[in-house]
Amino acid sequence: MPAPDVPLRLSKEPPLATVLIDRAEKRNAFTQSMWAALPELMADVAADTSIAAVVLRGPAGGPFSAGADISEFESLRSGENARRYGEIVYAGVEAVASLPKATIALIQGSCIGGGCELALACDLRVTDTSARLGITPAKLGLVYSLPSTARLVDTVGPATAKFILFTADLVDAPTALRTGLINEMLAPEDVEARAYELAAHVAQRAQVSVRAAKRIVALVAAGRRDVDDEVHALYEESYESPEYAEGVRAFLEKRAPDFAAARRQA
Repeated sequence: MPAPDVPLRLSKEPPLATVLIDRAEKRNAFTQSMWAALPELMADVAADTSIAAVVLRGPAGGPFSAGADISEFESLRSGENARRYGEIVYAGVEAVASLPKATIALIQGSCIGGGCELALACDLRVTDTSARLGITPAKLGLVYSLPSTARLVDTVGPATAKFILFTADLVDAPTALRTGLINEMLAPEDVEARAYELAAHVAQRAQVSVRAAKRIVALVAAGRRDVDDEVHALYEESYESPEYAEGVRAFLEKRAPDFAAARRQA
């Protein structure tokens, strides 16, 4: 787990986990140590078989995150330091993106720069009407990383990605919804309940299917179209899983499947 002074709080109420970004005095700006803590947090969640889905969020009402802590950037002006910082950010973001469980970003208020990068690494994004999202390297003279640019392009398409990156402007929640940057937009009083409802809904599904869908979508986004040994292994894992057996049995018995019970009994 992260050191106590790293303001990322992992809590669990199976089958759900929450990662709370808890640095309100700095608008949840990410420090290097916060990025560095993400792989360990995600490893904890991945290893916990009682957890099926994760919500990443800021405090009630927001913000989600104002991005990277710019006060650290003065020390990054050498190429070596900047490269190392980029590697730490990349490892943190990819730990979220590659987690073999569903991730949902609950976004209220500002979701900017690295905060938006983190939200895009999540599988789904739910906001309220106060949300403002943007990716702002063009305001700092930085170059946005290729992996995160690819994720942005996969999410909103090349034209909208260029608009977001070229202008470095913030987009409001309705625009984010229209362009596909987010999945759902709700009233402030409804968004938290909806995010957890969605997470719980996904957690009730067959997790062997969710894991495989997440991996196959990633392969398709990377340009893969052929069914190779990795994909065949995903198929075979499902055929041999207790969830598949429960799904078929429930269908024949005309009842709702209880995938969680099937997993516990395996």
